[in-house]
Amino acid sequence: MKAFTRREFGKSIAAAAAAYAGMSFQKSAFSQPKAASLNYPKGFLWGSATAAYQIEGGAQDDGRGPSVWDTFSHTAGKTYQGETGDVACDSYHLYKEDVKLLRNLGVSVYRMSISWSRVFPSGTGQPNQKGLDYYNRVVDELLANNITPYITMFHWDLPEALPGGWQSRDTSKAFADYAEYMAKHLGDRVHHFMTTNEFICFTDFGYKSGQFAPGLKLPDRAVNQIRHHGVLAHGLGVQAIRASSPSGTQVGLAENAVVVCPVLETPEHIEAAHKATRDLNAPFLTTLLDGRYPDSYLLREQANAPNVEEGDMKAIGSPLDFVGLNIYVPLYARDDGSAQGYAIEPMPTSYPHMASPWLKLGPECIYWGVRNVCDIWNVGTIYITENGTSSDDVLTPEGRVEDVDRMMYLRNHLTHLHRSVSEGYPVKGYFLWSLMDNFEWADGYSKRFGIHYVDFKTEKRTPKLSAEWYAQVIARNAVQ
Repeated sequence: MKAFTRREFGKSIAAAAAAYAGMSFQKSAFSQPKAASLNYPKGFLWGSATAAYQIEGGAQDDGRGPSVWDTFSHTAGKTYQGETGDVACDSYHLYKEDVKLLRNLGVSVYRMSISWSRVFPSGTGQPNQKGLDYYNRVVDELLANNITPYITMFHWDLPEALPGGWQSRDTSKAFADYAEYMAKHLGDRVHHFMTTNEFICFTDFGYKSGQFAPGLKLPDRAVNQIRHHGVLAHGLGVQAIRASSPSGTQVGLAENAVVVCPVLETPEHIEAAHKATRDLNAPFLTTLLDGRYPDSYLLREQANAPNVEEGDMKAIGSPLDFVGLNIYVPLYARDDGSAQGYAIEPMPTSYPHMASPWLKLGPECIYWGVRNVCDIWNVGTIYITENGTSSDDVLTPEGRVEDVDRMMYLRNHLTHLHRSVSEGYPVKGYFLWSLMDNFEWADGYSKRFGIHYVDFKTEKRTPKLSAEWYAQVIARNAVQ
């Protein structure tokens, strides 16, 4: 092959450019029609989500009792730089401002949680009227702005005063009493309740790994019993809410089920993903939707399996009106020909992630999260109750936050969610996590998940670029 000199190479490039410029194209890529928007069904519900301990602050205001997260975050070394939720976003005092943020986005629904210890400072016994009054004000403010509240009864902030916490079966009963009280007092205006949020985070992370409140590291048998008390609380809570709220009230939960995507979209790998979904969610979602513990789970745990009393499984398997899925990250399964029927693919060190190292990027997970649950359990109504990402957000000198990485994450997930809707899966709404930056549990204020930037010194809220983008999605009911 002849070697070109730089001069000859330059001449050839110039000649090619001249020839290209002289060509006449009947149709160029730039003249083609734009791709159609991905339109969501009429009536699809767009919303956002928060949790009480992460945004409210007012930790000692108006009779609120301490939760396990108050104790945990005030224990040296448990959270990033010892940060706590004592003030957080001060939404206890600024809730009207936060409702304005929701109204400006154009959302029709808002997912919030109740601080159990704000209403029952000791977890049981005498309720705190001022705590109930606060939630009455928030609900009324939402409704006055045409925003429908979806209320989560428990988002990890267990009252510290409950003896033994989730180690005690009595906590499950106390939760049912609390849920009944809240449903009675809010049920005239609130028609959608979720019992619990993310079992693994307040059971395994709290009592096995110790990374969340109350920060214990217990043996497997004790953890399995704690898991049982968690799902029992859910089941008793479902029954209590139904018994104490008007007919037509919708009851479900918000669960971060393990989402398993087939490594290739072929029948054998899809079946492997189904098997992995059932197995990896055995103590929680699988048990709730099957109404019993899977044989594989009991065989695996053997002597460490939980004690189950008469009537427990009937309560745990109480029929649900909807399943809420908190979806962030994927696992990938393949058919490996084993008796188990699947193997989980290891993530290579080069696998991309967002600002939080655990937040692996795989937007197809939102499609498979929906599809797996519906294909396996024939669930009639699904909500995406959380989906979002952290970002290393910084204010520009002009006071803007250009979080294009968050927009990329959300756009891709909503594109894949559209696939599930277009294929007929019963997804009725989407709650973006989160409305604003907040106390991110053990990460303190070091990770920002909000579409509104919060200056935690002044509590000023600033819409990020992602808030502007999400408002457009809502207005168009479509992703572009």
